[in-house]
Amino acid sequence: MTEALKLKPQARAELAEKLLRNLKDLPEEEIQRLWAEEAVRRDAELDSGIASTRDAEEVFRHARARTL
Repeated sequence: MTEALKLKPQARAELAEKLLRNLKDLPEEEIQRLWAEEAVRRDAELDSGIASTRDAEEVFRHARARTL
């Protein structure tokens, strides 16, 4: 994961596209299971203090500033 984040934006976008395309081949049940696992993982991170929340407007503002 860390190595992927070091890629240039275009390479990251291409990698993301390939990964998403690969997920489309999964059965719906598997996709639902993976999302449920991710939700549990994120909830545990919030409960433990590893992760924190941010207001959606703040996230979008930050994203817009990075693309300009």
